[in-house]
Amino acid sequence: MLEKTWECRVFMAKYSFILASGSPRRKDLLNRLGASFKIIPADVEEIGNEDADPEWMVRENAEMKARWVADKHPEEYVLGSDTTVHLDGRILNKPVDMNEARSMLQRMSGRTHFVYTAFSIQHVKSGLLETEGVRSEVTFKSFDDATIDSYFLIVNPLDKAGAYGIQEGMDLIIDSFKGSHSNIMGLPLDETKAALERHKLLL
Repeated sequence: MLEKTWECRVFMAKYSFILASGSPRRKDLLNRLGASFKIIPADVEEIGNEDADPEWMVRENAEMKARWVADKHPEEYVLGSDTTVHLDGRILNKPVDMNEARSMLQRMSGRTHFVYTAFSIQHVKSGLLETEGVRSEVTFKSFDDATIDSYFLIVNPLDKAGAYGIQEGMDLIIDSFKGSHSNIMGLPLDETKAALERHKLLL
């Protein structure tokens, strides 16, 4: 398979690491940090068992994504990440269609769920493998199908774990949250910034 790559912050002379994800949200979050990076989405089959432990699952997926790219670029630092939603002991990953997306939001209406994200930094040449996980808590408003219809007019739920994003249409469905806002988006910025600085990957 041909790798899809593109440069971010192209005005900088050199990138510091590779992001093993095509997620536009992670790209935007890293740009907020002023990071200089290249994107090579990992071509892996993610673990997505509904009854898996969410903390374990996102860590495994983050490491798997980073490893797939790092093995092909052993002299480069690689950042991989994964996010999921957890409710009633079940994992809610990206819905397969709009019917499943609607069902997910109906289940979460008026209730509190958890968002788990992990990120992994790897560098094959030095043997570096560092993985960290973060959990946030989100409480939804009670809403009806008409609200879901309105939400779907402004948000594409099919590329989001749990069929929603906190950065769009928040007032329609979200009552409150605890913990990292950026973690709910897909990458905990404080923890990621600290890790990138520790390895001198923020120029």
